[in-house]
Amino acid sequence: MKLGRPDTEFLKWRWKPDECELPFFDAAQFLELVRGKSMAFIGDSLARNQMESLLCLLASEGDPVAVSNTKYPLSKSCLYTDYNFTVASFWSPYLVKDIVAKPTAGTADSLTNVYVDEAHEAWMSQIEKFSYVIVSAGIWFFRPQVYYENGNIVGCHLCHKKNVTNLTALYGYRKAFQTTFRTLLRLKNFKGVTFLRTVSPSHFENGEWNTGGNCVRTKPVSSKEMRLEGLYPEMYSTQVEELNAAEKLGRKRGLKFRLLDTTEALVVRPDGHPGYYGKRVHENMTIPDCVHWCLPGPIDTWNEFLLQMLKMEGGSSLGQ
Repeated sequence: MKLGRPDTEFLKWRWKPDECELPFFDAAQFLELVRGKSMAFIGDSLARNQMESLLCLLASEGDPVAVSNTKYPLSKSCLYTDYNFTVASFWSPYLVKDIVAKPTAGTADSLTNVYVDEAHEAWMSQIEKFSYVIVSAGIWFFRPQVYYENGNIVGCHLCHKKNVTNLTALYGYRKAFQTTFRTLLRLKNFKGVTFLRTVSPSHFENGEWNTGGNCVRTKPVSSKEMRLEGLYPEMYSTQVEELNAAEKLGRKRGLKFRLLDTTEALVVRPDGHPGYYGKRVHENMTIPDCVHWCLPGPIDTWNEFLLQMLKMEGGSSLGQ
Protein backbone atom coordinates (compact mmCIF):
# COMPACT_ATOMS: atom_id res chain seq x y z
CA MET A 1 0.00 0.00 0.00
CA LYS A 2 2.95 2.29 0.72
CA LEU A 3 4.14 1.51 -2.77
CA GLY A 4 0.92 2.50 -4.48
CA ARG A 5 -1.53 -0.41 -4.33
CA PRO A 6 -4.94 1.35 -4.50
CA ASP A 7 -7.27 -1.39 -3.16
CA THR A 8 -7.55 -2.64 0.42
CA GLU A 9 -10.36 -5.22 0.20
CA PHE A 10 -7.82 -8.08 0.14
CA LEU A 11 -7.20 -7.33 3.84
CA LYS A 12 -10.79 -8.04 4.82
CA TRP A 13 -11.38 -11.54 3.49
CA ARG A 14 -10.77 -14.56 5.74
CA TRP A 15 -10.84 -18.28 5.14
CA LYS A 16 -13.89 -20.06 6.62
CA PRO A 17 -13.67 -23.83 7.03
CA ASP A 18 -16.81 -25.83 6.20
CA GLU A 19 -17.75 -27.01 9.67
CA CYS A 20 -16.15 -24.61 12.14
CA GLU A 21 -14.99 -21.07 12.69
CA LEU A 22 -11.28 -20.33 12.37
CA PRO A 23 -10.40 -18.06 15.32
CA PHE A 24 -8.43 -14.89 14.80
CA PHE A 25 -4.75 -15.18 15.65
CA ASP A 26 -4.16 -14.70 19.38
CA ALA A 27 -0.58 -13.49 19.84
CA ALA A 28 -0.57 -13.86 23.64
CA GLN A 29 -1.91 -17.41 23.40
CA PHE A 30 0.67 -18.34 20.77
CA LEU A 31 3.59 -17.03 22.82
CA GLU A 32 2.40 -18.86 25.92
CA LEU A 33 2.18 -22.12 23.95
CA VAL A 34 5.76 -21.74 22.69
CA ARG A 35 7.28 -20.40 25.91
CA GLY A 36 10.77 -21.90 26.33
CA LYS A 37 10.63 -23.51 22.88
CA SER A 38 11.88 -22.85 19.36
CA MET A 39 10.48 -22.92 15.84
CA ALA A 40 12.25 -23.25 12.49
CA PHE A 41 10.95 -22.58 8.98
CA ILE A 42 12.93 -24.53 6.37
CA GLY A 43 12.59 -23.67 2.69
CA ASP A 44 12.70 -20.81 0.21
CA SER A 45 11.49 -17.20 0.39
CA LEU A 46 7.92 -18.39 1.00
CA ALA A 47 9.10 -20.07 4.19
CA ARG A 48 10.61 -16.72 5.16
CA ASN A 49 7.33 -15.06 4.08
CA GLN A 50 5.49 -17.23 6.62
CA MET A 51 8.00 -16.41 9.35
CA GLU A 52 7.62 -12.69 8.59
CA SER A 53 3.85 -13.08 8.79
CA LEU A 54 4.28 -14.69 12.21
CA LEU A 55 6.54 -11.88 13.43
CA CYS A 56 3.94 -9.32 12.34
CA LEU A 57 1.13 -11.24 14.05
CA LEU A 58 3.17 -11.40 17.27
CA ALA A 59 4.16 -7.73 17.19
CA SER A 60 1.35 -6.70 19.54
CA GLU A 61 2.79 -8.90 22.30
CA GLY A 62 6.54 -8.93 21.80
CA ASP A 63 9.51 -7.29 20.15
CA PRO A 64 12.16 -9.93 19.31
CA VAL A 65 15.91 -9.46 19.28
CA ALA A 66 17.65 -10.37 16.03
CA VAL A 67 20.29 -13.10 16.26
CA SER A 68 23.03 -12.93 13.63
CA ASN A 69 24.01 -15.89 11.48
CA THR A 70 27.37 -15.13 9.93
CA LYS A 71 27.82 -18.53 8.29
CA TYR A 72 24.43 -18.49 6.54
CA PRO A 73 23.45 -14.81 6.15
CA LEU A 74 20.28 -15.66 4.18
CA SER A 75 18.98 -17.52 7.22
CA LYS A 76 17.29 -15.38 9.88
CA SER A 77 16.75 -15.90 13.59
CA CYS A 78 15.31 -13.89 16.46
CA LEU A 79 14.58 -14.35 20.15
CA TYR A 80 11.56 -13.28 22.21
CA THR A 81 13.45 -12.81 25.44
CA ASP A 82 10.36 -12.52 27.68
CA TYR A 83 9.24 -15.96 26.52
CA ASN A 84 12.63 -17.55 25.76
CA PHE A 85 11.18 -18.37 22.34
CA THR A 86 13.43 -18.55 19.28
CA VAL A 87 12.04 -18.42 15.75
CA ALA A 88 14.27 -18.93 12.70
CA SER A 89 14.10 -19.37 8.96
CA PHE A 90 16.73 -21.46 7.18
CA TRP A 91 17.26 -20.57 3.54
CA SER A 92 17.19 -23.88 1.68
CA PRO A 93 15.15 -23.57 -1.54
CA TYR A 94 15.69 -27.22 -2.50
CA LEU A 95 15.78 -28.48 1.12
CA VAL A 96 18.86 -30.45 0.07
CA LYS A 97 22.39 -29.38 -0.87
CA ASP A 98 22.54 -27.21 -4.00
CA ILE A 99 25.39 -25.57 -5.89
CA VAL A 100 24.84 -23.17 -8.77
CA ALA A 101 26.61 -24.65 -11.78
CA LYS A 102 26.60 -21.63 -14.10
CA PRO A 103 27.49 -17.95 -13.53
CA THR A 104 23.91 -16.80 -14.18
CA ALA A 105 23.30 -17.31 -10.47
CA GLY A 106 20.17 -15.73 -9.09
CA THR A 107 18.27 -15.88 -12.35
CA ALA A 108 15.49 -18.33 -13.09
CA ASP A 109 17.58 -19.90 -15.89
CA SER A 110 20.62 -20.66 -13.75
CA LEU A 111 21.56 -24.33 -13.80
CA THR A 112 21.86 -25.78 -10.31
CA ASN A 113 23.45 -29.02 -9.15
CA VAL A 114 21.02 -30.55 -6.65
CA TYR A 115 22.33 -33.32 -4.39
CA VAL A 116 19.02 -35.00 -3.67
CA ASP A 117 20.39 -37.41 -1.03
CA GLU A 118 22.22 -34.78 1.07
CA ALA A 119 20.29 -32.51 3.44
CA HIS A 120 21.20 -28.82 3.27
CA GLU A 121 23.82 -27.98 5.85
CA ALA A 122 22.22 -24.62 6.72
CA TRP A 123 19.35 -26.32 8.55
CA MET A 124 20.74 -29.80 9.24
CA SER A 125 23.59 -28.45 11.37
CA GLN A 126 21.23 -26.63 13.74
CA ILE A 127 17.83 -28.33 13.60
CA GLU A 128 18.23 -30.79 16.47
CA LYS A 129 17.61 -28.10 19.08
CA PHE A 130 14.27 -26.98 17.60
CA SER A 131 10.90 -27.90 19.08
CA TYR A 132 8.85 -27.27 15.93
CA VAL A 133 9.98 -27.48 12.31
CA ILE A 134 7.89 -26.24 9.37
CA VAL A 135 9.12 -27.68 6.06
CA SER A 136 8.10 -26.37 2.63
CA ALA A 137 9.36 -26.20 -0.95
CA GLY A 138 7.96 -25.30 -4.34
CA ILE A 139 8.79 -23.14 -7.31
CA TRP A 140 12.57 -23.55 -7.29
CA PHE A 141 12.04 -27.06 -8.62
CA PHE A 142 10.72 -25.57 -11.87
CA ARG A 143 14.24 -24.32 -12.63
CA PRO A 144 17.00 -26.14 -14.58
CA GLN A 145 18.68 -28.72 -12.33
CA VAL A 146 21.19 -31.55 -12.51
CA TYR A 147 20.42 -34.28 -9.98
CA TYR A 148 23.18 -36.02 -8.05
CA GLU A 149 22.97 -39.12 -5.86
CA ASN A 150 26.00 -40.60 -4.10
CA GLY A 151 28.03 -37.88 -5.81
CA ASN A 152 27.08 -39.05 -9.30
CA ILE A 153 24.78 -37.50 -11.90
CA VAL A 154 21.56 -39.51 -12.19
CA GLY A 155 19.61 -37.18 -14.45
CA CYS A 156 18.46 -33.62 -14.92
CA HIS A 157 15.52 -31.31 -15.46
CA LEU A 158 15.74 -28.73 -18.29
CA CYS A 159 19.54 -29.03 -18.44
CA HIS A 160 19.74 -30.01 -22.15
CA LYS A 161 22.88 -32.05 -21.62
CA LYS A 162 23.78 -34.92 -23.89
CA ASN A 163 23.84 -38.41 -22.40
CA VAL A 164 22.05 -37.25 -19.25
CA THR A 165 18.66 -38.78 -18.49
CA ASN A 166 15.86 -36.23 -18.68
CA LEU A 167 13.80 -36.35 -15.48
CA THR A 168 10.82 -34.29 -14.40
CA ALA A 169 10.91 -31.74 -11.61
CA LEU A 170 8.83 -34.18 -9.56
CA TYR A 171 11.81 -36.56 -9.35
CA GLY A 172 13.92 -34.01 -7.49
CA TYR A 173 10.90 -32.80 -5.51
CA ARG A 174 10.09 -36.24 -4.12
CA LYS A 175 13.72 -37.03 -3.35
CA ALA A 176 14.16 -33.71 -1.53
CA PHE A 177 11.27 -34.42 0.83
CA GLN A 178 12.40 -38.01 1.32
CA THR A 179 15.87 -36.85 2.30
CA THR A 180 14.56 -34.08 4.56
CA PHE A 181 12.18 -36.30 6.49
CA ARG A 182 14.66 -39.17 6.73
CA THR A 183 17.31 -36.79 8.04
CA LEU A 184 14.97 -35.58 10.79
CA LEU A 185 14.20 -39.21 11.64
CA ARG A 186 17.89 -40.07 11.76
CA LEU A 187 19.13 -37.20 13.93
CA LYS A 188 19.46 -38.72 17.39
CA ASN A 189 18.85 -35.54 19.37
CA PHE A 190 15.91 -34.26 17.34
CA LYS A 191 12.70 -34.54 19.35
CA GLY A 192 10.57 -31.88 17.68
CA VAL A 193 7.27 -31.91 15.82
CA THR A 194 7.60 -31.59 12.03
CA PHE A 195 4.92 -29.83 10.00
CA LEU A 196 4.72 -30.06 6.22
CA ARG A 197 3.36 -26.75 4.91
CA THR A 198 1.83 -27.73 1.59
CA VAL A 199 2.66 -26.12 -1.74
CA SER A 200 1.77 -22.45 -2.21
CA PRO A 201 0.09 -21.58 -5.54
CA SER A 202 1.27 -18.70 -7.68
CA HIS A 203 -1.38 -16.74 -9.60
CA PHE A 204 0.06 -15.55 -12.89
CA GLU A 205 -2.73 -14.96 -15.39
CA ASN A 206 -2.60 -14.08 -19.09
CA GLY A 207 0.89 -15.60 -19.31
CA GLU A 208 3.69 -16.90 -17.11
CA TRP A 209 6.07 -14.75 -15.06
CA ASN A 210 8.36 -14.29 -18.08
CA THR A 211 5.67 -13.99 -20.77
CA GLY A 212 3.64 -11.04 -19.56
CA GLY A 213 1.64 -12.79 -16.84
CA ASN A 214 0.23 -10.70 -14.02
CA CYS A 215 -2.02 -10.83 -10.93
CA VAL A 216 -4.32 -7.82 -10.82
CA ARG A 217 -7.42 -9.25 -9.15
CA THR A 218 -8.74 -7.46 -6.09
CA LYS A 219 -11.08 -10.14 -4.67
CA PRO A 220 -10.98 -13.87 -3.91
CA VAL A 221 -12.48 -16.30 -6.42
CA SER A 222 -14.54 -19.45 -5.99
CA SER A 223 -12.94 -22.90 -5.92
CA LYS A 224 -14.79 -23.62 -9.18
CA GLU A 225 -13.11 -20.67 -10.87
CA MET A 226 -9.55 -21.49 -9.80
CA ARG A 227 -7.87 -24.79 -9.01
CA LEU A 228 -4.32 -26.04 -8.81
CA GLU A 229 -2.91 -26.33 -12.31
CA GLY A 230 0.23 -27.52 -14.07
CA LEU A 231 2.59 -29.49 -11.84
CA TYR A 232 1.07 -28.17 -8.62
CA PRO A 233 -1.47 -31.00 -8.05
CA GLU A 234 1.27 -33.62 -8.44
CA MET A 235 3.63 -31.61 -6.21
CA TYR A 236 0.93 -31.51 -3.56
CA SER A 237 0.25 -35.26 -3.72
CA THR A 238 3.98 -36.04 -3.80
CA GLN A 239 4.81 -34.10 -0.64
CA VAL A 240 1.79 -35.50 1.21
CA GLU A 241 2.78 -39.06 0.24
CA GLU A 242 6.28 -38.50 1.61
CA LEU A 243 4.87 -37.00 4.80
CA ASN A 244 2.64 -40.04 5.31
CA ALA A 245 5.63 -42.35 4.85
CA ALA A 246 7.64 -40.30 7.38
CA GLU A 247 4.77 -40.29 9.85
CA LYS A 248 4.68 -44.11 9.86
CA LEU A 249 8.42 -44.29 10.45
CA GLY A 250 8.20 -41.53 13.04
CA ARG A 251 5.86 -43.54 15.23
CA LYS A 252 8.64 -46.04 15.87
CA ARG A 253 10.89 -43.24 17.09
CA GLY A 254 8.21 -41.28 18.90
CA LEU A 255 8.44 -38.40 16.42
CA LYS A 256 5.38 -36.54 15.15
CA PHE A 257 4.86 -35.49 11.52
CA ARG A 258 1.87 -33.26 10.85
CA LEU A 259 0.13 -31.88 7.74
CA LEU A 260 -0.25 -28.08 7.68
CA ASP A 261 -2.53 -28.04 4.64
CA THR A 262 -2.69 -24.44 3.45
CA THR A 263 -3.08 -25.01 -0.29
CA GLU A 264 -6.86 -24.97 -0.72
CA ALA A 265 -7.26 -21.79 1.31
CA LEU A 266 -4.75 -19.92 -0.86
CA VAL A 267 -5.70 -21.20 -4.33
CA VAL A 268 -8.72 -18.90 -4.21
CA ARG A 269 -6.71 -15.80 -3.21
CA PRO A 270 -5.20 -14.36 -6.41
CA ASP A 271 -5.79 -10.94 -4.85
CA GLY A 272 -3.22 -11.51 -2.09
CA HIS A 273 0.06 -11.03 -4.00
CA PRO A 274 2.11 -7.81 -4.22
CA GLY A 275 1.94 -7.80 -8.03
CA TYR A 276 3.58 -4.65 -9.37
CA TYR A 277 3.51 -3.07 -5.89
CA GLY A 278 6.22 -5.28 -4.42
CA LYS A 279 9.02 -2.75 -4.81
CA ARG A 280 9.45 0.97 -4.60
CA VAL A 281 8.49 3.03 -7.63
CA HIS A 282 12.09 3.97 -8.47
CA GLU A 283 13.07 0.31 -8.60
CA ASN A 284 12.54 -1.25 -12.02
CA MET A 285 9.62 -3.60 -11.42
CA THR A 286 9.08 -5.16 -14.82
CA ILE A 287 7.90 -8.55 -13.53
CA PRO A 288 4.99 -8.61 -11.07
CA ASP A 289 5.32 -10.68 -7.90
CA CYS A 290 2.48 -13.20 -8.07
CA VAL A 291 4.31 -15.73 -5.87
CA HIS A 292 4.85 -14.10 -2.47
CA TRP A 293 2.03 -12.85 -0.26
CA CYS A 294 1.19 -9.40 1.08
CA LEU A 295 1.55 -8.73 4.81
CA PRO A 296 -0.97 -8.50 6.26
CA GLY A 297 -2.83 -10.76 3.86
CA PRO A 298 -3.92 -14.31 3.06
CA ILE A 299 -0.64 -15.84 4.27
CA ASP A 300 -1.64 -14.96 7.84
CA THR A 301 -4.11 -17.85 7.51
CA TRP A 302 -1.12 -20.22 7.53
CA ASN A 303 -0.19 -19.08 11.02
CA GLU A 304 -3.81 -19.13 12.19
CA PHE A 305 -3.81 -22.80 11.14
CA LEU A 306 -0.44 -23.30 12.83
CA LEU A 307 -1.72 -21.88 16.13
CA GLN A 308 -4.69 -24.25 16.11
CA MET A 309 -2.37 -27.18 15.39
CA LEU A 310 -0.10 -26.19 18.28
CA LYS A 311 -3.16 -26.15 20.52
CA MET A 312 -4.06 -29.64 19.26
CA GLU A 313 -0.55 -30.75 20.21
CA GLY A 314 -1.46 -29.61 23.70
CA GLY A 315 1.55 -27.35 24.04
CA SER A 316 3.44 -30.32 25.43
CA SER A 317 7.05 -29.68 26.41
CA LEU A 318 9.28 -30.46 23.47
CA GLY A 319 12.98 -29.82 23.13
CA GLN A 320 14.06 -26.33 24.08
